[in-house]
Amino acid sequence: DGQFDHPLGIAIDTNGNVYVADLFNDRIQKFDSNGTFLKKWGSTGTGDGQFDSPGGVAVDTSGNVYVVDNQNNRIQKFDSNGTFLKKWGSDGTGDGQFHHPYGIAVDTSGNVYVADTYNHRIQKFNSNGTFILKWGSYGSEDGQFYNPNGITTDSNGNVYVGDTNNHRIQEFDANGNFITKWGTS
Repeated sequence: DGQFDHPLGIAIDTNGNVYVADLFNDRIQKFDSNGTFLKKWGSTGTGDGQFDSPGGVAVDTSGNVYVVDNQNNRIQKFDSNGTFLKKWGSDGTGDGQFHHPYGIAVDTSGNVYVADTYNHRIQKFNSNGTFILKWGSYGSEDGQFYNPNGITTDSNGNVYVGDTNNHRIQEFDANGNFITKWGTS
């Protein structure tokens, strides 16, 4: 408890609790704001509540925890105590499918954004996993990506994406319309 093997994703809930995606231990660990261990969940596997390299974690305003299950190419949703609620996604390039996703964010309306890393795109879902829209493709033009990883939203609903191998940040509105970019190699 409280030890890690490549912690990757991190999120904070409205009570200040910290959730960590413990990548190579295939689990989520929960701490209070002082770093005191509270609980953990997950194990290696493909079943509900099991992970294969959980990369990203996000928490909505209701306390639901969303985890990017990278190698299983899916999203899993839990309550704040780690009780499995649902999952969605599979390996592929279609709507709602993923190819090694890493980043995840939830906006103030409960929409879930996933950085579908190896598909070079962003996908947007409602809190129940229903596909809403996607944007992006492989490339270096505005709105294109080369392995997007980090993703977050602001209070206005804008989406910020760490476009990893293009060495930049891109900003979009909630519908995927490009706003601006910054950064260079």
